[in-house]
Amino acid sequence: MGVRKAKRGWVWTIFFSLLSAVWIFPILLVVVNSFKKKVYISRRPFEIPLGKMFVELENYMRGIEKTGFWDALKNSLFITIGSVAVIILCTSMCAWYISRVKSVFSTWMYYFCLFSMIVPFQMVMFTLSKLANMLHLSSPIGIILVYLGFGAGLSVFMFCGFVRSIPLEIEEAAMIDGCTPIQTFFQVVLPILKPTCITVAILQTMWIWNDYLLPYLVLDIKRFKTIPIAVQYLKGGYGSVDMGAMMAMLVLAVIPIIIFYIFCQKYIIEGVVAGAVKG
Repeated sequence: MGVRKAKRGWVWTIFFSLLSAVWIFPILLVVVNSFKKKVYISRRPFEIPLGKMFVELENYMRGIEKTGFWDALKNSLFITIGSVAVIILCTSMCAWYISRVKSVFSTWMYYFCLFSMIVPFQMVMFTLSKLANMLHLSSPIGIILVYLGFGAGLSVFMFCGFVRSIPLEIEEAAMIDGCTPIQTFFQVVLPILKPTCITVAILQTMWIWNDYLLPYLVLDIKRFKTIPIAVQYLKGGYGSVDMGAMMAMLVLAVIPIIIFYIFCQKYIIEGVVAGAVKG
């Protein structure tokens, strides 16, 4: 019986290793081609860049110059960090209120948050772009409010699941010691919510950092370009694309999010499982 389980375990290990290789291969292909001359990217996409194919950092330098990469990087960092911070702060407080205050208003608020997860973005994008323009939200600060609206549904859902698993006696003890509701939240509840906060931060960061459509619709892209928008400027007329610079910019765009995910990945399973438990 033990031998059979061991063989089955090896089969699954090999299967998932091959599956992982399939997912990683396109990323490696982009990295490899970012060091090739443009002509060899289409002719020999699967070969290692050696000899006359290898151009060192030429693609990276040209891509940075053409796209204004550093300005786009600053905009993407500001929008992503600001949006994630606002989403975590507002939705964690909202979830705490919904979980602790039993009323018709809090119940409907929870259902509205869930409903926002169901509505496709394509249904509201034209109305949203018009409204954002009327309210002068076409700036990095303005789009943070837009991301708060779109990111609230999933975040409130996850925070509510975790808050309901926190014993109410902990908060009552803080109240007895003289804490106000605000002090109770920031000094007692929020530190306990750390695993879910990190999980929400990972999910929202990966979405906001890679988002193209919402910044394109809302932002004044002549003044404020994010990295996904800046990369599109490598496409020329009549469908021509500087593939070398494009590959290089894709590598630079993906590095920050990979580093962030590697540092935070150990919390994601803990936060998801904790958020699924209802006390």
